[in-house]
Amino acid sequence: MKMHRPKLTIFASGGKTGGGSGFANLVDHQKRGLLEAEIIAVVSNHENGGVREIAKMEGIPFVYFPGPFEPAEYKKIVNESGAEYVALSGWLKLVSGLPANKTFNIHPGPLPDFGGAGMYGHFVHEAVMKAFAEGKVTHSAVTMHFVTDPKGDKSNYDKGPVVFQFPVKIKSDDTLETLAKRLNVVEHAWQPFVTNLVTSGLIFWTGKTDSPVQFPDWYLYR
Repeated sequence: MKMHRPKLTIFASGGKTGGGSGFANLVDHQKRGLLEAEIIAVVSNHENGGVREIAKMEGIPFVYFPGPFEPAEYKKIVNESGAEYVALSGWLKLVSGLPANKTFNIHPGPLPDFGGAGMYGHFVHEAVMKAFAEGKVTHSAVTMHFVTDPKGDKSNYDKGPVVFQFPVKIKSDDTLETLAKRLNVVEHAWQPFVTNLVTSGLIFWTGKTDSPVQFPDWYLYR
């Protein structure tokens, strides 16, 4: 009997002329059998950017999503792809309308302190470095969390339950670029592992705010 492979659609913005390294990393782990989910589509808001180039090279169906970034549009894309799970990997648009217990994100900073609308990419690093200079923090972090629907309230973004957080120490001579590079290394190391746990059901959440996330007994990063 053929084993069922969970179907995964990835949202990855990338850039107009590059990017998409997180998406490429997940595809590589799928090809090596380390990510058991089947990546059935990738979505980008750049029509001919780095994500599309990777998708073409790897034979992954590509979906161009220029907006509007509304609940109905997200639902349409995910339903048409046939996805059971949605991974946000460097997706820079606000998400709503998707099942909270099946949608998860990787965030380049500690949550909840460095999250919310507009807190992505270098904006997160800038906020963390500012807090470091003021003596408020000593570490940044790579965080993965379920994505709850903000229901129109931008203050509710990045509020979903955290399933993974790995601290990254900030060095006295760090710049935004050097910190971002170290965080990216951690992201690539851990994202496929945690993605596999979520899509296999070993990390499970009902999606209800009053219910806790269920983890394997042996899982440490929670």
